[in-house]
Amino acid sequence: MTTDSSSTRVGHAPLKRFIAAALERVGLPQADAEKVGGLMADADLQGSDGHGAIRLPQYVKRIQAGGINTRPDIRIVHERAAMAVVDGDNGMGHLVVSRAAELAIEKARTAGVAWVGARSSNHAGPASLYARMPIAHDMIGLYFAVGNANHLPPWGGTSMLLSTNPIAAGIPAGDEPAVLLDMATTVTAYGKVKAKAKRGEAMPEGWMIDREGRPLLDPQRADEGFLLPIGGHKGYGLALIVGLLAGTLQGAAMGREVVDFNRDHTTPTNTGQAILVIDLKAFGEPQFFKAAVDRLVRDIRDSERLPGVERIFLPGEQSHERRRDYAEAGIPIATNLHAELDALARELGIDPLRTLHNPAAAEA
Repeated sequence: MTTDSSSTRVGHAPLKRFIAAALERVGLPQADAEKVGGLMADADLQGSDGHGAIRLPQYVKRIQAGGINTRPDIRIVHERAAMAVVDGDNGMGHLVVSRAAELAIEKARTAGVAWVGARSSNHAGPASLYARMPIAHDMIGLYFAVGNANHLPPWGGTSMLLSTNPIAAGIPAGDEPAVLLDMATTVTAYGKVKAKAKRGEAMPEGWMIDREGRPLLDPQRADEGFLLPIGGHKGYGLALIVGLLAGTLQGAAMGREVVDFNRDHTTPTNTGQAILVIDLKAFGEPQFFKAAVDRLVRDIRDSERLPGVERIFLPGEQSHERRRDYAEAGIPIATNLHAELDALARELGIDPLRTLHNPAAAEA
């Protein structure tokens, strides 16, 4: 099934199997490959197409170059009742951050709140994957990360010393979808620039400027400029604070120490991430909080709209709707990305995605 002339729909399960097969072929244990494959496919399922299958060739290249440890000893290096620091031993970021989130949820059950940071990690996909995890336990998740390449200078400068440094928040609701905010501290995440380049599309004005301050619209020329922060100098300040919390506090890379994993496939990135989990039960009965969230969500959605605005969305509603649509109709994969994944399958000697999605294709 196709969505348009430049993309094809594939099922979530076949996409997960393909990603897992590729990662297992380059050295990840089966269970780890399946866990990462599931999280990457989940990224595409919610429409975070800059962080899903599009990243697989890059991950494979980095693993093959020795830049990622396929069998890491992910361990706690600092710990108290309501906090911990996890050393990821240069493992796949999805594995490291999942472990951090699971530990924070476990600690929050006892302490009411828990902060778990990670160092010696790697790129882990969209922040919302991890802010979402505590929601199933009637908990709030707040996630922070240092980006894996610097694309943002200090306000008024041109030296790239900061990254997109994302923030995500997952707030449980009752009958309404959870409120789920996932945002870069730049106007857009760099993964979206990569996705635009993959699809052959121009960037909107306001995403990037060149070193003379002129708008940069061609994603193929992204190296000639830098991303803009949200809210001008305020976004720059927010990116700095997030980096200090997610990176410096954990002993992870920040500023000049950040390794550009788009260019360097061998140097460990020492990526830093952190998750703060709050147990609703520490504040009373969770159903009362979730009912209050429902009321606020409906008030906002039903509030007066500007002319021409059909609907007011809450953070996370559109990704929630995409999850339902893509789960039923399949995830759109751009034609040129599909071709790249086919080439990767040939290189690794695994079944191509189209075969896993449509077994009859193997007989064609």
